[in-house]
Amino acid sequence: MTAPHWIIHLPTTLTSQDAATGLAAALRDSLAHVTAFDFGETTLSEEDSQHLRHRVWCDARLDDGRRCGLREGHPGPCGALPTR
Repeated sequence: MTAPHWIIHLPTTLTSQDAATGLAAALRDSLAHVTAFDFGETTLSEEDSQHLRHRVWCDARLDDGRRCGLREGHPGPCGALPTR
């Protein structure tokens, strides 16, 4: 049996889903080197509706084993974000 993974719920003072998505992208970009984070599984929810979550990233598997780094519901084919 594997140990359970933990979720960090980080409330913000942001008042729009677009602003929260932008913050999630900034956090992913600045903390991508920290292997403890799985940014592909990032979800957002309103403060009083935490049971209703919105995926931020598509996260579909690509042919090379990586995951799609584009926003959920993106137009066109999936693709990974460029590596730094």
